[in-house]
Amino acid sequence: MNYDFQSIERKWQQRWQDNPVTTRPTGNGKKYYCLDMFPYPSGSGLHVGHWRGYVLSDIYARIKLLEGYNVLHPMGWDAFGLPAENDAIKKGILPQISTAANIANFKRQLKQIAAVYDWDKEVNTTDPEYYKWTQWIFLQMYKAGLAYRSDMPINWCPVDKTGLANEEVVNGACERCGTQVIQKQVPQWVLKITEYAEKLLEGLDRLDWPEKVKMMQRNWIGKSEGAQIYFKVSAIDGSTIDIPVFTTSPETLYGVTFLVMPYDHDMIDQFVTADHKADLESFARRIAQQPDNEKEKFGFFTGSYATHPLSGQPIPLWVSNYVLKGYGTGFVMGVPGHDERDNEFANIYQLPIVYVVTTPEFEARSKGDRGCYSYDGVLINSGPCNGLTSQQAKREIVDSLAQRGNAERMVTYKLRDWIFSRQRYWGEPIPLIHCPKDGIVPVPEDQLPVRLPDVERYQPTGTGESPLAGIEEWVNVECPVCGGAAKRETNTMPQWAGSCWYFLRYPNPHNSQAAWDMKDMNYWLPVDLYVGGIEHAILHLLYARFWTKVLYDLGHLPFDEPFKQLFNQGMVLKYSEKSGHIEKMSKSQGNVVNPDDMIAQYGTDVLRMYILFMGPPELDCEWQDTGLDGIKRFVHRFWNYLTDASTILPEGQQEAEVVTRSFNIFLKKYQERLDMYKPNTAISACMEWLNQATAESMQLSRETAERLLVAVSVMAPHLASELLEQLFRTSLDQCTWPVYDPLMAVMNEVTMVVQVNGKLRANITVAKGAQQSQVQPQAQELVAKWLTGELVKVVFVQDRLINFVIKQ
Repeated sequence: MNYDFQSIERKWQQRWQDNPVTTRPTGNGKKYYCLDMFPYPSGSGLHVGHWRGYVLSDIYARIKLLEGYNVLHPMGWDAFGLPAENDAIKKGILPQISTAANIANFKRQLKQIAAVYDWDKEVNTTDPEYYKWTQWIFLQMYKAGLAYRSDMPINWCPVDKTGLANEEVVNGACERCGTQVIQKQVPQWVLKITEYAEKLLEGLDRLDWPEKVKMMQRNWIGKSEGAQIYFKVSAIDGSTIDIPVFTTSPETLYGVTFLVMPYDHDMIDQFVTADHKADLESFARRIAQQPDNEKEKFGFFTGSYATHPLSGQPIPLWVSNYVLKGYGTGFVMGVPGHDERDNEFANIYQLPIVYVVTTPEFEARSKGDRGCYSYDGVLINSGPCNGLTSQQAKREIVDSLAQRGNAERMVTYKLRDWIFSRQRYWGEPIPLIHCPKDGIVPVPEDQLPVRLPDVERYQPTGTGESPLAGIEEWVNVECPVCGGAAKRETNTMPQWAGSCWYFLRYPNPHNSQAAWDMKDMNYWLPVDLYVGGIEHAILHLLYARFWTKVLYDLGHLPFDEPFKQLFNQGMVLKYSEKSGHIEKMSKSQGNVVNPDDMIAQYGTDVLRMYILFMGPPELDCEWQDTGLDGIKRFVHRFWNYLTDASTILPEGQQEAEVVTRSFNIFLKKYQERLDMYKPNTAISACMEWLNQATAESMQLSRETAERLLVAVSVMAPHLASELLEQLFRTSLDQCTWPVYDPLMAVMNEVTMVVQVNGKLRANITVAKGAQQSQVQPQAQELVAKWLTGELVKVVFVQDRLINFVIKQ
């Protein structure tokens, strides 16, 4: 019997479509919530790189189903946001139309993967019945004081007259027209994620996540322990003001030679003297025209001085572009001898540099040097603190100032509040109303959703406002409080909004009475396994954790962390003729491999197995078309072996003990490697066993053959389903995950070196004492890409190495 993958896969996909996998209702018993980061349905469709995470998660969903778990494995669409809007603009159609077409194509492609998705659980962030609850969550945050309105800068293109997301700014210019982007202040809605900085940090210690991701989040949050020191400044009205300066290095206080503040600080007018007003105006104009990528530091002297809290010396107060409003207290002490940014600024404006810490590097400097040196050493030029170590001086200085009321110990965070509004059309409307009498009023919850209106024109307005601002019949409403004339909020939510909570909606996406049922939350959540790219390590994952913690604190959830275990799959890379380098697959690089083409040529099962076989799933790997041929040969050999009439023994006939032992050894190795998230080596175990089984003409009992097919089904579901039906008249839903016999799985193994022309190319684990005929086929598969010339000879040293000698 030939393996006709096209008809077999067509048959089973139709059968699975007619009898889809559906999740059992919430109840008792073992559960497993396996989740993919849902895709953004772009116009370019899926490429084979997208398969890597989807096939990986499907393995573990299938295993848990076979183990008898109640499995939730859903899929949906993160379809609001800038990319979809830009895609629609390019096509000249409404985003509703382009998004629906993209989703239809993605869904068709995802079904080809043969993942056990429960399509009854499908969600779409652009569905009003979904974003109704996104709006509801926002209102809970607003009512809890976690959402506020503030004038914030946006990227502004003066030619297109529109606000741009950071992704639309390339080298400081608008990606569409090439004009240099400027900063423009507009009213924005902001979420107080900073109030959750410590909780977000603490929660990381409880998660089974890659340490790299946890470290990225810790660095993003940026916890700093230090002191807030107060400097007295003479304001232009003659009063004396205490300004707070946070520092993590109070031991360098004697090295402060200037203070710095941002130009848009709320207190700026109290410090810029009349002689320097023109400097402030000139500085503001330069800031407005400054590209995001400009690194040059510039500033001006305000004309005001602070008093040094220890020495009593006057310290000039400057304004600079390297200090940002909202970062710390807004004031920074300049220590140019021991801080690189301060040193660069001091050298530009020839400000004094005082060194207060001596180190071997500092001692070796040349005379007249104005460089920057470490502040971890012994203090000098620091009055009574001379001779103390940096750590000793840190305590002494803070204690001394605290006794006089000039300092206090403090913790700060680098994390900034989240700008949560966009001046665009394609997003969730923010459910607030502006009333001249009652101020900002929430839309009553029974009036949700606030639907995004249908429009003919949704392009940017040119004023900085959302296109919704021009739809008078939508904007003009009655105030829910006083009944007077009022206006809707016209900013929309960012793309991140829908993905912050979608995992909570999946257990019951058709619930019209609430965002979720607490019974579902207690049973299904948190997510057991979350699979996705590391590019979401900070923003999406941090935002989702933030929303979960808020909802927990408000009493809406019984847990405060959404994802127990996180797995980041690596990217699939391919040579790009455009750049001449190996690059991440992308339409812009022209190196995308369409899975439709691969399926037509090789079939879904071969593509699934090759995606898994390319390398450790957490690492990036390079796509090689030739690798598919190797997997294809393995699949066909597997099919031919099991359909050979002599392979499976008649019912009731017992197989040889050596066969039983060999199979249990394989099954143990296979399952242990899957447990360690090493499906590539699990496939290698399959290849090793098949080589041995065919070389030794192993005859299998019906029980062993069935267990083999069930084990392989998580990798190649079409192949396994067809053979189970043909050979045993059974189906996967009637089978259980096989368990190896520990007594039969005992063996002695050795690791052999695989060389090509004497160079190490791979390692292979084989049974101790294995013969060349058993080792060579598997080793040859592992190093196939190096075997490009004529094979002259094979050097085999039992239990040690195998070397393929190729004619050069």
